[in-house]
Amino acid sequence: MGKLTAVVALMAISSLAVCFVLIGAVSVELSEKLGIDNSQVGSLVSALFTTSMIVQLFVGLLVDKLGHKAVAIVGFLITSAAIFLLAGARDFNLAFYACTFLGVGGMCVVTVGNTLLPIVLFGGRDPARASNLGNGFFGIAFLATSWTLGYLVHTLKVSLGAALSFVALVVLVCGVFAAVATYPKVSVGYSFRQALQLLAEAPVWLAAAALVCYIAMENAMTTWVKSTVTEVLGGVNAPGAVTTGGIVLGLFGLAIAAGRFVTSAFKNLTQIGSKLVAGLSGLAIITILVFSFSSIPALVVCAILVTGLIYAPMFPTIVGVTFSKYEPRFYGSVFGIIFAVGMLGPMIVPKTIGKLSLTYGVQKSMALSTIIAVFLIVLVFLMGKSRPGQQKPGNTSRPSNA
Repeated sequence: MGKLTAVVALMAISSLAVCFVLIGAVSVELSEKLGIDNSQVGSLVSALFTTSMIVQLFVGLLVDKLGHKAVAIVGFLITSAAIFLLAGARDFNLAFYACTFLGVGGMCVVTVGNTLLPIVLFGGRDPARASNLGNGFFGIAFLATSWTLGYLVHTLKVSLGAALSFVALVVLVCGVFAAVATYPKVSVGYSFRQALQLLAEAPVWLAAAALVCYIAMENAMTTWVKSTVTEVLGGVNAPGAVTTGGIVLGLFGLAIAAGRFVTSAFKNLTQIGSKLVAGLSGLAIITILVFSFSSIPALVVCAILVTGLIYAPMFPTIVGVTFSKYEPRFYGSVFGIIFAVGMLGPMIVPKTIGKLSLTYGVQKSMALSTIIAVFLIVLVFLMGKSRPGQQKPGNTSRPSNA
């Protein structure tokens, strides 16, 4: 393995950001183009994550069994094709199918990226730290995708279809890099039966439940931040409101990137990970309430950006802490389970906010995330106390104090 392997891992993480931010980045423009309301936009997001949940149940196993290369190439190709399909969509049904395929490609790239990072960074000795550093590029890609689409559509006056096609081409280029990179060898003696034993592991299920909460909270932001800011500034007809909403969405991604890069500078992050996530969840409750109910635009924007900083270490730390309890040859299977279950959150919450917004407005509906944050505090506390079973797959000699 060389530096190109790490580059592909980072490209995979970045491509997931493209998948996750895409609908939120063009939510207003897509609504106008297709003639749909917020509830239907939420349905597109649900389609993405419903597919993701189903596909992820198998992708992690395939990475462990077949290796990273095939899954990486297929993931980049399907993701690119899905974005091209969305670019050409003329009605809700075609956009729905595009989001479905986006879920397939996204799960392939996210599994490749997140299972390579703990192996290629920091010598494999600090999974949570490696995951934070690598997932920092999620925020960079989040920012780049949001701002690029906004610049192309609103400044250069490029059509939405052409702008999305440009993003699809970039993802396609990532697939070329994936085709020429080298990867870790497939584990000798791996069997699906061993991987299925993970379904009886308490650390795996607690991490999965924690990701249900976190991914729901994050995707509530990525889907509705632009609409929230647009609403606070007076709606789609207010001068500059939509453009400003897109800028704030991009800055939210930048805040996530900055928070993860800073967190990755701390050594032995794996051992304090669960306590860190619990504390940050408590802070998130405060910032969510502020931007959900404040009528001051500047305060709303500040609270959104601080929320991005708070959210930043949560996902990679939960993943890294869980990986630390198992051998690398089971990373794909572990990630497949916890991320698949985690998809339940964004399947439900963004669409629920979309429905609530028809009565209460988008801004106030975002307060739903505070309830989820309370559950997350309890789950990560229990996750930190949990230990693998006596007959766990991949028994590791190093104890985990996370």
